[in-house]
Amino acid sequence: MKEVGEKNTKSKLPVFAKGLCFYKLFWIFLVGCVLGVLAESLYCFLLFGKFEIRWGVIYGPFNPVYGFGIVIMTILLLKISKLSNLKVFLFSAFLGGVYEYFCSFFQEFFLGTISWNYKGTFLNFGGRTNFTYSLCWGLLGLFWIRLAYPKISNWIESFPAKLGRLSTWVLFFFMLLNIFFSSAAVWRYSRRCQGIEPKSSFEVFLDKHFKDDLISFAYPNMVVAER
Repeated sequence: MKEVGEKNTKSKLPVFAKGLCFYKLFWIFLVGCVLGVLAESLYCFLLFGKFEIRWGVIYGPFNPVYGFGIVIMTILLLKISKLSNLKVFLFSAFLGGVYEYFCSFFQEFFLGTISWNYKGTFLNFGGRTNFTYSLCWGLLGLFWIRLAYPKISNWIESFPAKLGRLSTWVLFFFMLLNIFFSSAAVWRYSRRCQGIEPKSSFEVFLDKHFKDDLISFAYPNMVVAER
């Protein structure tokens, strides 16, 4: 049985990122990171009439929350893609709500910061997720697996194999370092706000190169969690 979006080609040229391999999933991750930033920026503009930085990392227009989320959805939704639209929607809504809750908990527990708080909204769960955004995740999952993923999968597979593998590894290490230093900088920022002095040379490095104004510019909606 062929995966959704997989090409049936008789070409002798090697197909880049065939199936749900590492290369395919990494590029899906990147696509999700970028689309998440665009969606957040458009949402902010339509709701508040202003443009805001909605990146999830310090370097580049990427939001890993959406990147990892779309990878998880791709893997799981492909397994149930033959079910009805209603069932796919409901599963996506549940999955998205659980994922958003976990991301909020992870950020607060490990980094000491909060980027969204839904307290006071309808059917919210500890302010980490709510009914409305779960419905948004449901629509996103349904749209992704039915319409977007097959086209994006074919687009990724059309990359020249050698160039695709090389660019994947270059971007992989870039994103790995980007996520690591962004997370470390946010963690150190929360400790600075609590008046905790640096205890290692790495923390001194973070204080020197990732100052408060940079963190505030990169994450305008982020607040330090109360301890």
